[in-house]
Amino acid sequence: MVCPPAPRKGLSAGTLCGLCADVLGSPAKRGYVPPMPALPSIGRDHAVIAMIHLRALPGTPAHEGGIGPILDGALREARIYRSAGVDALMLENMHDTPYLRGAVGPEITAAMAVVCAAVKQAARLPCGVQVLAGANREALALALAAGLDFVRVEGFVFAHVGDEGLHQSCAAELLRYRRQIGADAIDLLADIKKKHSAHAITADVSLEETARAAELFRADAVVVTGAATGEPTSPAELDAVRGAVSLPVLVGSGVTLENLERYVDRADALIVGSHLKEGGRWANEVSADRAARFMDRVRELRG
Repeated sequence: MVCPPAPRKGLSAGTLCGLCADVLGSPAKRGYVPPMPALPSIGRDHAVIAMIHLRALPGTPAHEGGIGPILDGALREARIYRSAGVDALMLENMHDTPYLRGAVGPEITAAMAVVCAAVKQAARLPCGVQVLAGANREALALALAAGLDFVRVEGFVFAHVGDEGLHQSCAAELLRYRRQIGADAIDLLADIKKKHSAHAITADVSLEETARAAELFRADAVVVTGAATGEPTSPAELDAVRGAVSLPVLVGSGVTLENLERYVDRADALIVGSHLKEGGRWANEVSADRAARFMDRVRELRG
């Protein structure tokens, strides 16, 4: 029996929502963790989405040790983040370099679904996923299987050139696929003019126009980034995008304890990864101290 799509309660309503509890039957029997409550007043309360960069997955050049160490590491970081008081988690296969373009194998999708489901159950926080590079269909499928709440999407509108080559837009196919598999309750956070990419082919299309196209094509939120992982996002660009669309606008890179105040009144949520790692480097493990100090400051700003 297929559960009908849950009513949408998108980010624009101040939530990151997931599947209805009936999808996998009885939670007690299946071990399913129902979607978490809404993030606290996205925008006014500066919601923080903390990154878990999974160790290299099966079949990728840097993989070693099987699924166990990947799962253990993800759960350890989830516990640190929950203790620090973050509002949501997002998992990503950042160590799978070099990335495939636009799709990944079933071994990646299956492994990530297992890890994501375990993290969601342990953390009891809203959780999302991104599958590099631009494997948005696989990300949506595993999010459905793992009971996740949102997917970060590359190449939602317009084309761009990434390290992996040319990425075409995916909005039309992805939204139809979301409807086909009954995953309408999973929010799509669309990167616009994303980091680690060349945008010469859309040089005559502004960031604001790109954001408006994402809104027209039914994204649930847009993500604005710097030029690379850990690079600060431009406050001026954030202001321009906020003025162009009614969608929630998220900061996707470069937020630190030192520059936090630049963003809290400009963004509806902050995706934070590198700054919360040892030494402020994305490839390192999460630092409990850095995460705690960052969230302490967030709570001060929340008043």
